[in-house]
Amino acid sequence: MLLARLGHRVLVVDRSSFPSDSVSTHYIHQAGLLKLQEWGLLDEIVAAGTPAIRKMHYAYRGVELNGFADPVDGIDAVYCPRRTVLDEILVNAARRAGAEVLEGFTVTEVLASGGQVTGIRGREGDGPERELRATVVVGADGFHSTVAKKVGAELYNVRPAAGFTYYSYYSGLDWGLHHKNGLNERWFGTWPTNDGLNMLAVICTRRQLKEFRQDVEAGFQAVFDDVAPEMGAQLRDSGRREEDFRPMRFPDNYYRRSHGPGWALVGDAGYHKDPYTGWGMTDAFLHGELLAERIHQGLAGERPMEDALAEYNKVRDEESAGVYDFTTTLGSLTELPPFFKATMRAMSTSQEWTNKMLGLIGGVVPDYEIYAPEALERLYDDAGVPQEERVYDPTA
Repeated sequence: MLLARLGHRVLVVDRSSFPSDSVSTHYIHQAGLLKLQEWGLLDEIVAAGTPAIRKMHYAYRGVELNGFADPVDGIDAVYCPRRTVLDEILVNAARRAGAEVLEGFTVTEVLASGGQVTGIRGREGDGPERELRATVVVGADGFHSTVAKKVGAELYNVRPAAGFTYYSYYSGLDWGLHHKNGLNERWFGTWPTNDGLNMLAVICTRRQLKEFRQDVEAGFQAVFDDVAPEMGAQLRDSGRREEDFRPMRFPDNYYRRSHGPGWALVGDAGYHKDPYTGWGMTDAFLHGELLAERIHQGLAGERPMEDALAEYNKVRDEESAGVYDFTTTLGSLTELPPFFKATMRAMSTSQEWTNKMLGLIGGVVPDYEIYAPEALERLYDDAGVPQEERVYDPTA
């Protein structure tokens, strides 16, 4: 969409036919919504009946943050659209911008000549194989990326995955947004989504997977009973599951080298982390825009394409490092490190600091507003934390 709006000839191929569903957390942080608003697409998300969420209930092992980030550029809510809604809006926007879209197309090979990627080979449905040429091939094809595999993109900064996810859609509940982690390495999240349904998801550590699989319904219910017994009772008495469970045993957290001669990777194809913090789609928007800007510079002759793509990879890694560290730390579902425990406990005592932290989680508050030395001192002072209980070293 972005490249087509800049006047470039763009071909999009996708195995799916839209609207289609996809395993996803649905949650779009404020930083992602700002992009949708900038691109003129947020109104379509709202018009599709996606509920606005203006309060977040966050709990991690007894530390609770209940509130919402201060509005930024009119964004005073978050939205959790189903992928059947979101993806069709995005694909149609790409078409309106002038991109050609081939649905039901499976890529079987990445074409190259003299070390330079030159296109793809694949087929539409059961049709004959076709070869399609391009100056740049972008793999936006998830963590099982065919493009990444074919070009030999290396992994780095890999951190082991902690758990697995199951989720489904329920009626009969009016819970809003909850993000709660208990004491037994179990977590659940709830989000209102389209069609009057709530998405309910659980994450447990991998060592619990075998037992969980023996009775998924009971295992799912047990997480709610364990983490928030009153919500577990409501789920049992009032909740009605409307669709099958979706399982996901996610791979390790990783970065992939995401550029090379004639190719680039974006989204989970190039950078994946635990779904615990729900940053997948927001990062895909941010990095998709970053990549489009750099490809445009190369195509427009403003700089060598190789340099532009290398800078995309570098900036992506720098800008995502904080979210990656935060996600892989909390995604383990174990005890908080001393620094996070001290700061989050302090923030929970004040609505101002709570909202600031939720803004940081949402990508609209810079981390220095909380974690710079003078900000930390002010946080501890406001919360009345004794000097001997203050922690300043994030690695502690």
